[in-house]
Amino acid sequence: MGCDAKRVAEVLRAGAATVADHKAELIDLDRAIGDADHGENLDRGFAAILSTLDSGVPETPGAVLKIAATTLISKVGGAAGPLYGTAFLRAATKLGDRSELDAEAVVAGLEAALEGVVARGKAEVGDATMVDALSPAVEAARQAHADGGDAAAVLGAAADAAKEGADSTVPLVARKGRASYLGERSVGHADPGATSTALLLRSFAETVS
Repeated sequence: MGCDAKRVAEVLRAGAATVADHKAELIDLDRAIGDADHGENLDRGFAAILSTLDSGVPETPGAVLKIAATTLISKVGGAAGPLYGTAFLRAATKLGDRSELDAEAVVAGLEAALEGVVARGKAEVGDATMVDALSPAVEAARQAHADGGDAAAVLGAAADAAKEGADSTVPLVARKGRASYLGERSVGHADPGATSTALLLRSFAETVS
């Protein structure tokens, strides 16, 4: 079963609820190694996405994702807005005017999102950023699609891999963003962006399935 625009809007609503539920956790993670604004910024951004969708859902999944992108880029400060905004924008552009998303389209969207985040943040796996969650998520999504999985299976595999990736940032020395100023003192803390990436992908997967 494919995901139409209405279902993608539901996915974003679920993501907003997840961010709200985990806002305090994300703030605490960011307080340890950053400026404690990740949870607050992301929550504000997703609330703004919901308020835009409440006035009407566009006709294609790509157009829904473009609303998410432009809202996050315009409303959210810190690193979260530009990075998540770029991820959604690249995915939206890649998906074009398809009316429904199947497993192949979901993989393509995730690949484009990762490319956008890497281009914007100049990070790679091992830098202790959201790339550490998103990169293995894309690999797992590709494999799930190759194994014949549907959109829900692809997102489920991506979410599982993203969680492992986020957990893998705990022993790393941060090499990007504000956390990188701490050097060795950043070790022992999960990256907030990687954590929110894993939380959102899990929420997306559960909504689609």
